[in-house]
Amino acid sequence: MFESLGDRLSGVFDRLRGRGALTEADVRAAMREVRIALLEADVALPVVREFVDKATEQAVGQQVLRSVTPGQQVVKIVHDALVEMLGAEEAGLELAAVPPVVVMMVGLQGSGKTTTTAKLAKRLTEKERKKVLMASLDVARPAAQEQLAVLGRQTEVATLPIVPGQSPVEIARRALNAAKLQGYDVLMLDTAGRLHVDQALMDEMKAVAEVSAPQEVLLVADAMTGQDAVNVAKSFSDEIALSGVVLTRLDGDARGGAALSMRAVTGRPIKFAGTGEAIDAIEPFHPERIAGRILGMGDVVSLVERAQETIQVEEAEALAKKMAKGQFDLNDLRNQLRQMQRMGGLGALAGMLPGLGKMKNQINQSGVLEGNVLGRLDAIIGSMTPRERLKPDLMNAKRKIRVAKGSGTTVQEVNKLLKMHQEMSTAMKKIRKMGGLGKLGALFGGGGMGGMGGMPGGGALPPGGFPGLPGGQSGAPFNLPKNFKK
Repeated sequence: MFESLGDRLSGVFDRLRGRGALTEADVRAAMREVRIALLEADVALPVVREFVDKATEQAVGQQVLRSVTPGQQVVKIVHDALVEMLGAEEAGLELAAVPPVVVMMVGLQGSGKTTTTAKLAKRLTEKERKKVLMASLDVARPAAQEQLAVLGRQTEVATLPIVPGQSPVEIARRALNAAKLQGYDVLMLDTAGRLHVDQALMDEMKAVAEVSAPQEVLLVADAMTGQDAVNVAKSFSDEIALSGVVLTRLDGDARGGAALSMRAVTGRPIKFAGTGEAIDAIEPFHPERIAGRILGMGDVVSLVERAQETIQVEEAEALAKKMAKGQFDLNDLRNQLRQMQRMGGLGALAGMLPGLGKMKNQINQSGVLEGNVLGRLDAIIGSMTPRERLKPDLMNAKRKIRVAKGSGTTVQEVNKLLKMHQEMSTAMKKIRKMGGLGKLGALFGGGGMGGMGGMPGGGALPPGGFPGLPGGQSGAPFNLPKNFKK
């Protein structure tokens, strides 16, 4: 979402970093470009003014201009101002009250309230070990209550039985009683939305709030609606005491101004962000990490957390044992590719690694990520027989033609995959000769590196990167342009 803004800001700061000394005029000129970049990204004008004024005031100070690295100092000031704009504190749900804790979801129709309700309920059940009950109060939209019931079955979270003809207030009372009697920790109320802010919606929302006394009132806003999302947030915050905001579709290609403005306009923290269509695609909103992504500093912490969630411990341990013996077949390579897919694919990983923002754009322009490279590689391995996967040396010309036809690829791509495996296998054997993963980890300060592959000692990647992938050695599944810089 923040790619265009990040590109603009990176261009501004690259020019600053390239200069040994800065004058006040240099800094002010850069801040004018930052102002334009934020306005183009749909950030609200009052928020932009406050942001730029505060950052400029600090950046033109003598401490910065006389610094050894004035360009870096300016970047840090802008980073800190971005974190403050997004909300310096990381805010989660307040669940310490006497159960059942009532969480009320509000927002316009189409913002993703019902799906977000299910996503949050699933997260609370799995991560917080809470017993959650969901109830749909939307009697206006056809099949809205049935939709929540379906999502409840999908996420294995209980939903309030549907009783036709009841009003939202009556449903809220029944849900509260059911939650108390059945010992639920959290009650999530999915209220009705409208196509626009109207008084009937506000009156109904207030009536439900009076009956249920919610500890959390979360505004669900679509991050792709731009400035209108900010106006909606202001309308809701004027009518009801919001406790936080949930932004949906943060994985979209919108300019991201709504996300940057929301905290300043409502005065309430952004608590969660929807990052995809999948039922588990929601994560806590971390202002500092988002600011790092925007400025191209990466987000290694989120990358590690995602790796911890997706790593299959049994697979990792089995592969570590094989690697200790210097063994690495195509089944192992396939498991590594699938793990990268579970972590979001090459694009998501590149966006989280410091300094790879520009490389990600170059990769996109070169077409490396087109057509789902990881999926194509998986298809090639899937078209081989179990024996061929265990013994890649069996792959002769006739077998390669058969595999290429079966996977919808070319013989050249099959050859590149086999070359990728050969390089990784060679690297595994070298590691074994060096004394195994333990000795390799000791070279880097001991303890093991916990690499991208999720194996102890980080041994899933050979020295120099993932062969055939951006930043790796030779054998890329798709040729990069000659001017592509690693």
